[in-house]
Amino acid sequence: MDNYRFLLSGGGTGGHIYPAVAIADELKRRHPEASFLFVGARDRMEMEKIPQAGYEIRGLWISGLERKISWKNLVFPFKLIASLMKANAIVREFKPHLVIGTGGFASGPTLRMAAARGVPCVLQEQNSFAGITNKWLAKRASRVFVAYENMQRFFPAQAIRLTGNPVRSALTASVPNQAGARESMGLKADKKTLLVLGGSLGARRINQLVEKELGFLEALGIQVLWQCGKGYFDTYRKHESETVRVHAFIRDMGAAYAAADLIISRAGAGSVSELCLVGKPVLFIPSPNVAEDHQRKNAEAIVSREAAIMLQESELDTAFEKTLGDLVGDPNRMKRLGENILELARPNATSDIVDEIEKLLESSYGIR
Repeated sequence: MDNYRFLLSGGGTGGHIYPAVAIADELKRRHPEASFLFVGARDRMEMEKIPQAGYEIRGLWISGLERKISWKNLVFPFKLIASLMKANAIVREFKPHLVIGTGGFASGPTLRMAAARGVPCVLQEQNSFAGITNKWLAKRASRVFVAYENMQRFFPAQAIRLTGNPVRSALTASVPNQAGARESMGLKADKKTLLVLGGSLGARRINQLVEKELGFLEALGIQVLWQCGKGYFDTYRKHESETVRVHAFIRDMGAAYAAADLIISRAGAGSVSELCLVGKPVLFIPSPNVAEDHQRKNAEAIVSREAAIMLQESELDTAFEKTLGDLVGDPNRMKRLGENILELARPNATSDIVDEIEKLLESSYGIR
């Protein structure tokens, strides 16, 4: 059967959006006649990114609770009721065979209403510490696809499948030659290269750090490929030079990773999974401004395997230069970190998830 109808929901950040798109792409490759519909939060980035990926999306009037006292929390019950009603209408109209949630506010009402109508639901949890929405939905999910071990503290053990996180397909394609990748990025082919990433929206503290340390990096003989984020580009583009390339957003991440000798990155789940595939030494600087401090926990899971190093934002002013200088000065350690993080990669994550989805479809409907 190829005319399946798949409803997907996940958003708020690239870490929720890109896994959902990767799963949809693989399902579409295997079932070209299938229909796809995404549900997102109407004022979040998925409303732009999903259509760019070639899929239709509907928006819900939903957001999370503010952590501090705010009048916005008074509106939350009304948003939730409105979103549940609209999600129910979408499920009733689209009649999905299966619903896939990858986290984010919109996936809560969507999967809750689908499950109430008896539609099989699956979750994909990217982080080592499960998000609120996925924990809320866990008992209603037929499968929960995870990227870390010991997730039974959050989800029913019988539903868990350890698959890893889906990543952008370009990263599993052939890796460009390093010298050629550097030249394609406007960098010198023979110069050691640092790639700086702050997540899909950029990272203010990492950008401030790089600006402050440009002289130090130059003294180390390092050129910089710097993705600062759309909102920060006008502030930092003035640092563009022969050895510093500043981008709001890097579209060819395969080339960017290939060009790098070492990488500074946030520790969002999607970034961590990609960096495992890349197999380069990484300095994680986790964001402290995320739910349940999950970026620190993601990074610690890698550091504990001697596969990366980590600095908290509070340590940057005192420890960054020594930490990076010691790493660059120890080629054997750089090589070892790259090898160790590569051992944690799960390049078949998307395919493994879709294999499990097909098994669930077969058991639910008796057809493939």
